Amino acid sequence: MYPLRKGLYAKQAHLNLPENTFEEEHGRHGFFGKVSHLYRLHAPTGWTRIEGPLKPRAYNCNGIPSDESLHKILYNNDVSIFTQKMTKDMDYYFRNADGDELRFVHEGKGIMETDFGPLAFEKGDYIVVPRGTTYRLKIEEPSFFLLVESYSEINQPERGILGPNALYDPSVIETPEPQAIHDDREWEMKIKRLGEYTSVFYPFNPIDVVGWKGDLSVWKISIKDICPVISHRAHVPPSVHTSFLATNFVVCSFVPRPLESEEGSLKVPFYHRNIDYDEVIFYHDGDFFSRDGIKSGSITFHPQGIHHGPHPKALKNSKITPKKETDEYAVMIDARNPLFPSDEAEALEWKEYHMSWKEKE
Repeated sequence: MYPLRKGLYAKQAHLNLPENTFEEEHGRHGFFGKVSHLYRLHAPTGWTRIEGPLKPRAYNCNGIPSDESLHKILYNNDVSIFTQKMTKDMDYYFRNADGDELRFVHEGKGIMETDFGPLAFEKGDYIVVPRGTTYRLKIEEPSFFLLVESYSEINQPERGILGPNALYDPSVIETPEPQAIHDDREWEMKIKRLGEYTSVFYPFNPIDVVGWKGDLSVWKISIKDICPVISHRAHVPPSVHTSFLATNFVVCSFVPRPLESEEGSLKVPFYHRNIDYDEVIFYHDGDFFSRDGIKSGSITFHPQGIHHGPHPKALKNSKITPKKETDEYAVMIDARNPLFPSDEAEALEWKEYHMSWKEKE
């Protein structure tokens, strides 16, 4: 079916909306499928209450203990999302035989010793660890991680017509140089397989690689090296900010960017209801201009089927005193299949988050 036009509508999505209307994007397959824009008389998040399990949720992950352990927040059969605080070195090596790992450094610095060599990390770094890689974390400053465990391979997105240097110059990617560790004391290696742990002990340090070749390795990129795709005329969908791809989910990076300058342009994210994807955002740093009351180190979870969009304060401020640029860093995970909160996540939940869209009198 070709696009139709009925009643009052904007000629161009997100530009010059009909007076006193709220635009909602109703689309399929994330932001890649068929779509219609609905022009409403009321904000679709203007509910008075929600009864039942389907509601926007928020978790203050700053509340997890600094116990070196992984704390599961959300999960499904494709991906699990953890947070972790570490203050000391791992006294063992680890190998994940269940999936790839994408580790985002929210706070801290240190070194990851791997089969391929050591890789230094600091605040804002993403580290991709392929399934089956042996590694150990050495902590130089107290560290806070977001960890995405993928049960399929994590890859870079295709750039298409934007060209190979879009999103980031491939040369900013860092990979380690081999560096065998000569240490003849006994070392434990913990291997996770099917969620169970096996310990293998060696009379030498298992990081004994003196050389490697190929196209499979641990690699690192800083969120600050990611260049956003922008349009000065109209708000672009978050899918253009995809940094990593896996089966049934994507990871996007939100970084500072100029706001839309066209007269009549919508300068905050448009309302939408996530028909085919659950949306998770980890708030890293800066001023989260479209969210009210969310702290750095928090996670929001917007499940399929229910609306979300800018808070009333953010929408109002965008019209009265519009900012010229954003000042935020955040990591978004969009999951094709429904995610489930863990018991631990429920203990960290801001229970009234879904009511934060209610306009304050």
